[in-house]
Amino acid sequence: METQKFSYDNKIVKAFAYATIFWAIIGFIVGLTVALLLFFPTLPEVFFGNDGMDLAKSQGFLGYGRLRMLHTSAVIYAFVGNGFFTGFYYSAQRLLKTRTNDLISWIHFWGWQIIIVLVAVTFLMGINTSKEYAEHEWPIDILVAVIWILFGLNMFIAIAKRRVGHMYVALWFYIATWIGITLLWVFNNLEIPLDGNILHPKSYSLYSGVQDALVQWWFGHNAVAFFLTTPILGLMYYYLPKAANRPVFSYKLSIIHFWSLIFVYMWAGPHHLLYTSLPGWTQMLGTAFSIMLLAPSWGGMLNGLLTLRGAWDKVREDPVLKMFVVAVTCYGMATFEGPILATKTLNKIGHFTDWIIAHVHVGALGWNGMMIFGMLYFIIPRIFRTKLYSVKLANWHFWLATLGIVLYAVPLYMSGFTQGLMWKQFNPDGTLVTKNFLETVTALRNFYIFRFVGGSLYLCGGILLAFNIIATVRKGKFLANEDAEAPALKLSPKKGTNEKTHSWLERMPLYFIILAFIALATGGAIEILPTLFVKSNIPQISSVKPYTPLELEGRDLYIREGCNACHSQMIRPFRDEVVRYGEYSKAGEYVYDRPFLWGSKRTGPDLHREGGKNPSSWHFTHMLDPRSTSPGSIMPRYPWLIYNKLDVSKTKEKLELMKNWFGVEYSDGDIKNYQANMSAQAKKIVSDIFTSSPDYKKSYDASLAEAKKEGKEFVPLEKREIIALIAYLQRLGTDIKKTQIQTASN
Repeated sequence: METQKFSYDNKIVKAFAYATIFWAIIGFIVGLTVALLLFFPTLPEVFFGNDGMDLAKSQGFLGYGRLRMLHTSAVIYAFVGNGFFTGFYYSAQRLLKTRTNDLISWIHFWGWQIIIVLVAVTFLMGINTSKEYAEHEWPIDILVAVIWILFGLNMFIAIAKRRVGHMYVALWFYIATWIGITLLWVFNNLEIPLDGNILHPKSYSLYSGVQDALVQWWFGHNAVAFFLTTPILGLMYYYLPKAANRPVFSYKLSIIHFWSLIFVYMWAGPHHLLYTSLPGWTQMLGTAFSIMLLAPSWGGMLNGLLTLRGAWDKVREDPVLKMFVVAVTCYGMATFEGPILATKTLNKIGHFTDWIIAHVHVGALGWNGMMIFGMLYFIIPRIFRTKLYSVKLANWHFWLATLGIVLYAVPLYMSGFTQGLMWKQFNPDGTLVTKNFLETVTALRNFYIFRFVGGSLYLCGGILLAFNIIATVRKGKFLANEDAEAPALKLSPKKGTNEKTHSWLERMPLYFIILAFIALATGGAIEILPTLFVKSNIPQISSVKPYTPLELEGRDLYIREGCNACHSQMIRPFRDEVVRYGEYSKAGEYVYDRPFLWGSKRTGPDLHREGGKNPSSWHFTHMLDPRSTSPGSIMPRYPWLIYNKLDVSKTKEKLELMKNWFGVEYSDGDIKNYQANMSAQAKKIVSDIFTSSPDYKKSYDASLAEAKKEGKEFVPLEKREIIALIAYLQRLGTDIKKTQIQTASN
C-alpha cells in the first residue's frame, strides 16, 4: 500500500491560539467593566467629568448598553470563536491525516480578526440592530457569512482529500457546527438595508414583532448550541481522550449523543419566550424539546467524564485534565439547569432576572473557557516542541478560574432568586410589597460587587495563562510544518456485508452532511414557517397604528443606545406584572416593531406601558441624570441626547422603506409632510416640558440669548435627539385601551 508523506500546518494553529488569548483578555476586561457599571454607574464621569456638557462629549461609547453587546460578542465570537478554530485546525488535520488549504486558512484568520475589530468599532459608535448575539449591521453580517463559508470550504476540502476512511466523532460535531450556524445566521439576519452606506449602515429586520422574536430566539438559543456547545463538544471528544491517553468511553453513546442533540436542540428556542405574546403551541414545543435535551446533553457529559476511568490519578497532577473535568462538569450543570428553566413553573420566576445571567456564565466561563484553556495548555507545548513553562502557574490558573466561576455565579443565582421573588410578593391587602421597582435593584448591590470579584479572579487566571504561554513559546522551538505520513485512502461507496449503517455513513461525508442538515432544519421549519405565513397566529388590533416619523427616529435612538439590554417591553399575564406595569402585552401590538424589543433582562422596569405614565419633563431629567429622579438608580446618564441635533436626513427614506417593503400604512401625504409632522409633535413635547418645568425654560432661554450674543449656532430643543426619544417612550403602550384583564396564575 502506497504511503504518502505530507505535513500539518501549525502556523495557522499558532495564529488562532494567540488571537484566542488576546481576545480573551479583552473580552474579560470589557465584561468586568460592564459588571462594574452595575454598582458604580458613574464610572464614565471619572473619565469625562460630571458636567453634562463634558460627559456628552463621550457620545456614550462607555454606555452600559453598548458595552454589554460588545462584551457578549467579544466572548462568543472573539474568544470562543478563535478558540474553536485553534482546536479545529490542530485536531482536524490529524484526524483526517491531511493538510488544510493554507490560503483559505489565512483568509479565514485575518477575515475573522477584521470582523471582530469592525464589531467593536461599530458597537461603540452605536451602530447595531439590537438583536441579541447578532447585533451586527448588514455589512458585517455579509462579511461573517463569507468568512464562515470559506471556513466550511476549507473543512470540506480537507474531508474530501483525507487519508482516513471513517470520520471520527469530533468531526461530526464540527460539521454540525458549520451547517447549524449557516442556517441560523442566514435566516436570522434577513434584513433590508436603508441604503448602501457601509460606513454608517442601517437596516430593518425582514420580520416584525412576534415573528422577529421567534426567529431571533431560534437563533439566540441555537447560537449557544452551535457556536458554544457543539464545537466545544468536538474539542472535548478529541482533546480529553488525548490528554488522558484513553479511548472515548462509548462509541455507541457518541452516536446517540450526536444525532439526538442536533435534532432536539433546534426545537428549544421558544423556551426563551414563555408567557409572552408568542403563540401557545410554539411555547409548548419549546418547553417539551428543552426537557428532552437533558438526555443527550447528559449522555455527552457522562461520555466525557467516564473516558477518564483509570486516569483519575493523572487528574491530580495534570492541569489540562483538571480544566477538562471542570469544563465537562459545568456543561452538565448548565444543561441540567437549561431544561428546568424551560418549564413554566420556574421560568415565570427566573426569566428577566440575574438567574439567567448566572446560568449563561456557568456555560461560558466554565464549559467554554475551561475547555479552551486546557486545550491551549495541551497544544502550545506540542507545536513548540517543549514542555509547559510552569505546571504550577497552570494549576494556579485552574484554581483562580474555578474560584472565580463560583464567586461569579453564586452571587448572581442569589441575586436572581431575590429579584424573582421580590417582583412577585404581595401584601395581604393585595398590594405589591415592593411597589417601587428601584427597591428590587438597590437590594442587589452587594451581589454585584461579589460578582465583580469573581470576574476579577477569572481575569487574573487569564493573565497567568498569557504569561505561561509566552514563557513556553520563548523557551521552545516552533515547528511550523509538522511532517507526517499515512497510506493513501481507497474508498468504496458500497456498504460492506457486515458493516453497520453508521460506520458506512461515517465513510460517506456527503450523505452524512445531508442527514445532518435534515436533522437540523426540521425543528426550525416546523416552528417558524407557520408563524410567518398563518395570519391567525398574530391577531390584528385595529387601534394599533404605525409610528410617527419622530417616534420612528426615537426608536432608532433607543436601539442605538442599547436600552433593550436593561428594559423589557413584554408584560406577561401575571397578576404582579399587570399590577406593576399595566395590561399584559398582545401579539398584535408589535406588528410595526422591526426589530422587536422585548428584551431578555430587567435591570430596569418594563417599558411597554410607559407612554403617559410620566410627564415629558420627567423623561428629560431622567436621561440627563437618572439619580435626580430615582435616587439609587444604576442607570447611566445620557446627556449627549440632550445636546445632539437629531439627524433627520434619512427619515423620509425610512418611511418609504417601511411603506414599500413592509406595507406599513403611510400615505403619500404622511411621507410628503413628514417634516411638518415631526416639527408639530416635537414642539408639543417641548411645550409640555417647559410648562411642567419652568426652570428648564429659563435655562433654555439663557442659553439661547448667550448663543445669539456670541454669534454661535444654536439648535432649538425640538430638533434635538432627546425629544425624539421622549416621543417614542410616550407612545409605548398607548394604542390599546385597558380592557378586562385575565391573568395566568402566579
